[in-house]
Amino acid sequence: MRLTLVLASLTLTAALPAAAQLAPGTAAPDFTTRGALAGKEFTLNLKKQLKKGPLVLYFYPMSFTPGCSAEAQAFAAATPDFKKAGATVIGMAADPIDKLKDFSTKDCASKFAVAQATPDVIKGYDVDLIRNGASTGKTSRTSYVIAPDGKVLYAHAEMSPANHVKNTLAAVREYKNKKR
Repeated sequence: MRLTLVLASLTLTAALPAAAQLAPGTAAPDFTTRGALAGKEFTLNLKKQLKKGPLVLYFYPMSFTPGCSAEAQAFAAATPDFKKAGATVIGMAADPIDKLKDFSTKDCASKFAVAQATPDVIKGYDVDLIRNGASTGKTSRTSYVIAPDGKVLYAHAEMSPANHVKNTLAAVREYKNKKR
């Protein structure tokens, strides 16, 4: 009986949607952190990334978990579409850099960078994953599309990875079409 209650509680908790707190039009907090692309470490700065064009900044709870791996593989498969629309994709998790280096080559297929979501980044983007009223030290599954001027264009918070790629790509394409 106790195990059933625990499992039901976990299912209910996992099913609750995350809440993206940075609304469209909000300035995305600048940050500098450690990142990895194709297994190589680099320093990631938001303002420098935005000079290249719009950015899809997607937060995920933890590398090499089933949902996070599926989401990374979907973003990797869609990387050519994001590039064609002029956008860069960066995944963010509160994982150690060595784990991110490995994840960047395996599940991200060396197609896009992943970076460390530090406590300040987690707080600034309001993506703290809360379970049973307490912080887990991980990020919620939340995707942002950020314009080159640093303003949030789109936010999608949902623990299921199913719609993050589709929705962010649609937001990037809409932005591109408006800029024409």
